[in-house]
This record gives sequence, C-alpha cells and structure tokens, in this order.
Amino acid sequence: MNQTDTQGTAECTREQGPSRPGIKVWGGVTALVVLVAAAVVVGPRLLHGSPASAVAAPAAPAVTVSQPLQKELRGRIQLLGQFSAVDQVELRAQVGGTLTYIGFKDGDIVRKGELLFIIDPTPYQIRVDQSTAQVAKARARLELATQELSRAQTLQKTDAGSVENVEQRLGEERSAQAALDEAEALVRDAKFDLDHTRILAPFSGRIGTHLVSVGNLISGNRGGGNATTLLGVIVSLDPIYLNFDMSEADYLTFQRERTSQKAALANKVEVSLGDEARFTRQGILNFVDNTLDRSSGTIHTRATVPNRDLFLTPGAFGRVRINLSTPRQVLLVPDASVAADQTDRVALVVGPDDVVKAKKVQTGGLRYGLRVIYSGLNSSDRVIVGGGPTVAPGTKTLPRDEAIVLGSDEGQN
Repeated sequence: MNQTDTQGTAECTREQGPSRPGIKVWGGVTALVVLVAAAVVVGPRLLHGSPASAVAAPAAPAVTVSQPLQKELRGRIQLLGQFSAVDQVELRAQVGGTLTYIGFKDGDIVRKGELLFIIDPTPYQIRVDQSTAQVAKARARLELATQELSRAQTLQKTDAGSVENVEQRLGEERSAQAALDEAEALVRDAKFDLDHTRILAPFSGRIGTHLVSVGNLISGNRGGGNATTLLGVIVSLDPIYLNFDMSEADYLTFQRERTSQKAALANKVEVSLGDEARFTRQGILNFVDNTLDRSSGTIHTRATVPNRDLFLTPGAFGRVRINLSTPRQVLLVPDASVAADQTDRVALVVGPDDVVKAKKVQTGGLRYGLRVIYSGLNSSDRVIVGGGPTVAPGTKTLPRDEAIVLGSDEGQN
C-alpha cells in the first residue's frame, strides 16, 4: 500500500515537472514581442521628436507703424543746379610778337581795363610812324593840287586858261584827296595793331593761370581762331548764373504758379550751397528754354544770382528752390518709409489683419525732416516707420504704434 502510493506520487511528479518550463517560455516570448512593438512605435519619437516640435513656425516680425501727419503746406520745387559765368572770354592776341609783360598773378581778381599782357610794340610803332609820314606827304600833295586848281580856275575866268587845264587840275586834286584818305586809313590800321599790343581786361572778373610766359613768341591775327595763341581765360563773377533743369511735372507746376501770380515774385528763387543748411541767397529766374528735351524729359532754366562777395564760383553746384504760393493739403512720413521700386515710389503699410501691403505713392520734397506724400496714402493708413527693410508685402507682422515727430523746416525743400 505504501509502495503503491509512493509510486503514484512519483509518477504524478514526473507528469507535472515538464509543464512549468513551457509557461515561462511563452511568457518570455510575449514580453519580447511587446517590447519590440513598443520600440518600433515609440523609438522614432524618442530619437527624432514629434514633427510639430521639430519644425517650429517662424515668429511674426515686429514693426513700428504710424499714421501719416496731415499738414497744409505751400508748395516748393527744389532742384540741383550748377553755377556758370555770365561772361567768359579767352584772351587771344590779335597781333603777333614777343610777349614782354604779364600784369597779374594767377587767379587774381582783375578790374575792367586793367593791363594784363604786353606784346613788343616796336614793329607796330614803326608802322605808325611810316603811315603818319605818308599822311603828311599826301596832305602836301593835296595842298599843291588845290592851289594849282585855284590858279587854273582864275586863268579860265580871264580867258588865259583852258577848260581842259581846269579839269586836269581838278582831277589831280581829287586824286591827292584820295591818297590822303588812304594814308590816314593806314595810320588808323597801324594804330589799331599798336593798341592791341596791350591786352586789357574786357570786364571785371577772375583770371586763371597765364598760359604763355614772358619771352615767348605770340601768334595772333584779327580774325582769331585756333591759329592765335591763347594767353589766358577770364570769367565774370558778379552776377553769376545758376543753371538747372526742371522735369516736365515741375515745369507745369511752375508755369501754373507763374501765370496765376503775374508778378516778379513768380521769378524769385532761393539758393543754397552744398555745405549750407539754409537758403540764404536770392536770385531771379531770367531764362526758360523754349522746348523740352525729348531724351531727358526736362527743360533748361537759368537764374541770375548776385555775387557781391565773389564767393560763388563758376562750375560749383548749388540747390535752387522755388516757392509756390498756393497751399496744398499733404501727408508727411519719414523719408526712410518710402522706397524706390524701379521708376515708382512705394510705402509699406500694415492692414487691419496685420499683413504688410505696398502702396504706390507720389512724393514731393522734404519738409520738416519728413517726406511729402501727395497721393497714394490715406491719413488712416498705418505706415511702417521701423523694421521696414526686414519685411515684404504679404508678411504677417506684430505692429507697434509710434507717433511721427515734426522736425525743423530750415534747409528743406
């Protein structure tokens, strides 16, 4: 009995022993499968992160915006011009000879009639003396011919002389008179050459450098031209011209203003030099060309500017400003808020949805340190006044309001 139970127990133990390892194997396989699945699903996320966090959306750029200032201004036209001399003369000899004297220092201010050069007058003085002698000779012949004619006429009255003799003496007198006239003309001709051995300043102005030194042989003739020797150049200084070109639009504005005023005020201009902030000089517009240049679309104009201090120099540049009397309502924005787009001017504005838009504008000059806008903007527009170069039309922005401040109007056009 005990043996049987012991054997049964041993058999049961042998039957149950192999089943325990099988459960562990299947459990391990299941866990492994779960881990692999988790690695496949979660691994890429752990290594690379989520797509939303990997590509972050760019932040909207911050810009400063402001509404344009409204102001009623009198119009102005400002242009760049260049000074030129009213009179400019190339000093050339009308007679030839040796240069014997220079009466100025290079760059001097000379007065009208001042002696500048002397060409050796000796040969021309000789010609004057010769022609003067010819005049004396011709005058003596004329006196003799006149006396002989008088005697012939007296003899004719007493029937002691003939008509033919009178006519002959009359012809001799006329010939002597013509010879005297010719001799006197030769004297004037010789004196002309003699006088032009002294070259005088034709007007007051500034003379440049002397181009020929003393001792050089001068070539000259009365007709001038390239065959003559250039001695120097003199330019007038007071008054002085300021030449400038108006665009067609500025010319039309100016003409309407000029027609409405019908007074000298319409021709007044203000002038400023390149290093001056204010327009301290006054001038008078004295010339407007009769045609527009088809290639540039401009018309040439010129003003006369007093230059009593002789400070203005031909060739220098200056600004010219023409004030218009008719007031006009305009908008003002910072100059940096207006950009060039090929031939147009544009301003960037921020719409109600904070998206940047470009508006084409018609601009004027600078007033109070700001750019004048004639058209293209509304007073309610939010113009970008800061951060503009970093944004483009269509960009979403974070606008920040800022007020525009007026500056000084001195020196502005």
